[in-house]
Amino acid sequence: MPRIGLISDTHGLLRPEAVAFLRGSALIIHGGDIGGASILQELAAIAPVTAVRGNNDRDCWADALHDNAVLEVGERLIYVVHNIAQLEIDPVALGFHVVVSGHSHKPSVQERRGVLYVNPGSAGPRRFKLPVSVAELIVVGTSVEARVVELDVAKQA
Repeated sequence: MPRIGLISDTHGLLRPEAVAFLRGSALIIHGGDIGGASILQELAAIAPVTAVRGNNDRDCWADALHDNAVLEVGERLIYVVHNIAQLEIDPVALGFHVVVSGHSHKPSVQERRGVLYVNPGSAGPRRFKLPVSVAELIVVGTSVEARVVELDVAKQA
């Protein structure tokens, strides 16, 4: 039963609470707005990382990142893009089962036309009154479940 840790919008801040949540993941997906190569290095010490470039990832360290990524986990296909508004494919037509995004800082899990759309929210600096959160995918055969978890961090952080 692979557990995939989902994180996004760290903006250079990898909180210890996020690290603790991601431990035990078989794979970590970062949905962009990473904020620096050191974030990816720290995540890679936990599990293999797939990351996409966010609109704020523009320094030379991010040159190797792509705007989207495709993963196959077991029998499930996952598409990753930072901003869901820039989704340039039809996930249903192409056989994707999950779309992971970030950008909005708003955590959500929605199923539309048989595709699970997951935004883990923002695990970095708090924005407005939005929660600081991460998420996970649990893949069992052809089944995929998603769960968003709000991190217990100081309200002003």
